[in-house]
Amino acid sequence: MFGARISRGYLRRHPWLVAFSVVGVALGVAVVVAIDLANSSAATAFRLSSEAVAGRATHVVRGPAGTLPDSVYASIRLNAHNVKLAPVVEDFVRIHECENRVFRLLGVDPIVDGEVRTFTDGAVRDPTALMTEISVLLTAETAAACSVSTGDTIKVSSGGLDHEVVVAGLVIPADDRSTDILATMVVADVSTSQEILGLEGFLTRVDVVIDAESGWSAADLRQMLPDGYTLDRSETRTETLSQMTRAFDVNLRALSLLALVVGMFLIYNSVTFSVVQRRSLIGRLRALGMTRREIFVMVMAESFVIGLVGTVAGLAAGVVLATGLLQLVTQSINDLYYAVSVRSLEISSWNVAKGIAIGVGATLAASTRPAWEATTTPVTVTLQRSTLETITHRVASRLALASIVFGLCAGGVLAFGPKSITVSYAGLFMVILAAVSVAPVLVLAGSKVVRPLMGYAFGLVGRMAANGVGASLSRTGIAIAALMVAVASTIGVGVMVTSFRTTVEHWLGYSLQADIYVQPPNIVVRRGDATIVPAAVQAIRTSAGVRETYTVARTELRTQVGDVDAVVIEPGPMTPRTFRLREGSNDVWEQIAMSDAVLVSEPFGYRHGFRKGDRLHVVTKDGATDFEVAGVYYDFGSDLGAVIFSRAVFRRHFPEPGVNGMALYTSPEASVEHAIEGIQNATGGIQDLFIQSNRTLRARSLEVFDRTFLVTSVLRLLAVVVAFVGIMSALMALQMERSRELAILRANGMTPGQVWWYVTMQTGLMGLFAGALSVPLGLGLAWLLVFVINKRSFGWTLQFDPSAGALIGAIALSVAAALLAGLYPAWRMSRTNPSFSLRDE
Repeated sequence: MFGARISRGYLRRHPWLVAFSVVGVALGVAVVVAIDLANSSAATAFRLSSEAVAGRATHVVRGPAGTLPDSVYASIRLNAHNVKLAPVVEDFVRIHECENRVFRLLGVDPIVDGEVRTFTDGAVRDPTALMTEISVLLTAETAAACSVSTGDTIKVSSGGLDHEVVVAGLVIPADDRSTDILATMVVADVSTSQEILGLEGFLTRVDVVIDAESGWSAADLRQMLPDGYTLDRSETRTETLSQMTRAFDVNLRALSLLALVVGMFLIYNSVTFSVVQRRSLIGRLRALGMTRREIFVMVMAESFVIGLVGTVAGLAAGVVLATGLLQLVTQSINDLYYAVSVRSLEISSWNVAKGIAIGVGATLAASTRPAWEATTTPVTVTLQRSTLETITHRVASRLALASIVFGLCAGGVLAFGPKSITVSYAGLFMVILAAVSVAPVLVLAGSKVVRPLMGYAFGLVGRMAANGVGASLSRTGIAIAALMVAVASTIGVGVMVTSFRTTVEHWLGYSLQADIYVQPPNIVVRRGDATIVPAAVQAIRTSAGVRETYTVARTELRTQVGDVDAVVIEPGPMTPRTFRLREGSNDVWEQIAMSDAVLVSEPFGYRHGFRKGDRLHVVTKDGATDFEVAGVYYDFGSDLGAVIFSRAVFRRHFPEPGVNGMALYTSPEASVEHAIEGIQNATGGIQDLFIQSNRTLRARSLEVFDRTFLVTSVLRLLAVVVAFVGIMSALMALQMERSRELAILRANGMTPGQVWWYVTMQTGLMGLFAGALSVPLGLGLAWLLVFVINKRSFGWTLQFDPSAGALIGAIALSVAAALLAGLYPAWRMSRTNPSFSLRDE
């Protein structure tokens, strides 16, 4: 009780210290919680939608190239008596009247679908309305948002083709969960969906319910299927999609933890100061009989209260921040992986529990050392104000030795530990700990080096400012370390992004050799699976100014390592120039054109362990077929990886692929602009297509890249904001701790302006030291991000491209942040009345 009264009195007398500590915790927690909420909300939205679409289905029948003929479903229906089956045609579309929002088009058989999906059972009030005309069903909420009603005609777009459909009725969801699911869904009959998606005669899959009542087993149904068709568990697709974004999620979460790490420095700084400021009181309490345990509990209880208040504030701020980040994260997922529409944040008790555990746990972890020091320091030493810095300098030497241990551990973990992303980040944080541990010694050395220079440039005040940085190491060391880590993280992530962008620019330079590129609009930017209709293909080939054309098809195949993206090309004279081989010889193109051989991308080879000469087992229309891996090529278009087939070989094993893209070479006498205009005129009445010049496609590809990494820029900024608060907190602590020293200087003739100048120079030196130390740490982090974490996350080999301008800019950022944070403390110190500061408490 006595310790609690002491704590309450102290915290009431120092509200600014409590405020800075709370803000530090809140900012760190807010960033972590915001990223967690944004990622989990996007994943949950897609998972719930996929699970609802699967309904009661336990298994799914799929074809060898992503589709299966109607006849396969008819055969199963006739022969598998008592088995509940539901044909499905599914993909994403846009609705013009709804501001081109993305919806999941679900094509079902209204008569039998209720046996599999609960939300269509009863929701489709009049099955004949869907089966007798080209029509769809919307929810009442969607219809109201799009200003349409029953009987209206709307335009649905897929792959650049517009289709007019009638709103036949409104789906009435059975419950709140169905309302959320159906809000991003359009229900149609199978035949209508086939026409909209260009899949006449084909289904996306057949959902199957295998239970005891049917009397059938999965093995029985598999024997019934033709060669090349499989019966998989229904949750397999959702599991595959979650694996797609695993590395993306882990990287964002790890970056968000940087803000929390910097916030921990701030907490440590604040708690240490609260102990230091009361060292005389603690010493007297110890001398009067207060036990070490009681003092430890008192300090930790204060930290717990600060951590709890900061965590609650951080949770609230995290929800607000997540609302803004959700759009960025969702856009990145749409660009890279799959289409997802997130209506709102999904805040679960697990998200809140993690936020509380992280915030309170980080606070208590950061507070343990200063609380322990308050209990273990001898009473006589505690009562001597001059001993603190001596102890700090002694500890700094030991920390320098500890940094060697941290560095060796980091090297061991990264070189010999498991090649996982989590372990890689553990090694990265060990590198940060090594840098933080050696920072105090380097700050001491730096203050000694710049002291004569500051004296020469600014006289006595400059020399005092340089000396003060090292003399007050217990205060300045933590603040400099916090700012160093924050700025180093901006350097590391910045150099990684720059290196990535430079690599992608180089890759685009040699992979885009044609003059013009044509493709339909795609919901997911990088997948490119929408098809150019045959009439448009023919019109393009015969368009004026077009000399040569090469087609590209994309589909999804099943292999021994799961679903893979297959790219079907027509090798020609220019093909070798558009690919760079990591493994393989010059005759690789002849090999894949003539035999059952494929090329795999570097990310695919890294993820699944494929090298030249290995065998890839692919499910074809004739069953499982082995394809030799003829080579591995560099590719930065997808982190999931891809497999290249020649069109001639693909035709032997799969149905005729469509055309998902075309590369065009213009005639020497034709300009690119005139050729594009001619293609637009020729295809204008057939299909809406993206027709882009080489230069335009490069620019748009880089736009997608920049948009993808926009969220990392936000995280870097937030980490610097946390460090800014840490610097201000440290300087305010210095003001309180050194008030008597500054009062003596004022009494001996130092003017308020000199005090302001003295504090400002000291602040600038702290920023300069932090910036200088952040450069080698930032470059080290960048190297790890580029060559270790990026490689293990995505499988890409990137160039390392540090920019001297970026490094100088980082130092300038550090100095500017420190100076800005020091404005208010400098003003307060210069205006402090010496007479009040010279009085004893």
